[in-house]
Amino acid sequence: SFMDAQAGKVLDALRANGLEETTTVIYSSDHGDNLGKRGMWNKCLMYRESTGVPMILAGPGIPASKVSETPVSLVDVQNTLLDLTGCPKTLMTGPGTSLAQLANAPAQRERLAFSEYHAVGSEAAAYLLADARYKFHYYVGLRPELFDLERDPEELDDVAADPAYAHVLARFEAQLRALLDPEAVDAAAKADQARLIESFGGREAALRTGTPAATPVPAA
Repeated sequence: SFMDAQAGKVLDALRANGLEETTTVIYSSDHGDNLGKRGMWNKCLMYRESTGVPMILAGPGIPASKVSETPVSLVDVQNTLLDLTGCPKTLMTGPGTSLAQLANAPAQRERLAFSEYHAVGSEAAAYLLADARYKFHYYVGLRPELFDLERDPEELDDVAADPAYAHVLARFEAQLRALLDPEAVDAAAKADQARLIESFGGREAALRTGTPAATPVPAA
C-alpha cells in the first residue's frame, strides 16, 4: 500500500503537469525476499518470492490492460529506455529486448528469463532459466530443480526427478550450457571473490569492514 501511494504521487504529478499522455511509466523493483516462506530468510534462493519482480508498463503505444505471457526481466529495461527515447538501434547492443516491442507482439512463451547467483560464502552457485511454462534451477555440485508453473505456480513440487519431465530437464540444462559454462563461470566468480577478500586482509578483516548486512532472522 505504501508503494501504491508513492506511485500514485508520481502519476498525479504527470497528470498535473500535462505529461500523462506523453510519458511511459515502468513500474518494477529489485528482486524480492523469502520473508520466511519455505522456512527461508533473505534473498539468496531462486524461488519466485526471491527472484520475481513486478513489471508493469504503461504509456503511448502500449496496449492497455494486456497481460503478456512473454517472460521478461530487468535486463530488458535498458533497451526499453533506448527504444522509447528514440536512440539509434546501434546502441541497443546489450542483452534484452524493448518491453514496448514485446508488449505489442504476440506472446513468446518460449522466451527465456535468466538469473545467476554467486555471492561470497554461498554453498553453491545458482542459475535460473524460465519460460512461460517451466522454471529450472541449476546448482553447481547439487541436484537441479524443475517446476511446472502451469500446474504448480507456487513452485512447491520439484519434478526434476520425475521421469515424465526428463526431456524438459535435459532441454533446460542444454539451454543453460549454450549460454555459459556454469562450473567455469562460478569458479571465476569465486576466484575473483577470493582475491577481493585477500585485498581486505583476509576473511576476518573483511567481515569487520562496512555496515552490517541484512536484518537478522527473528529469534525463535
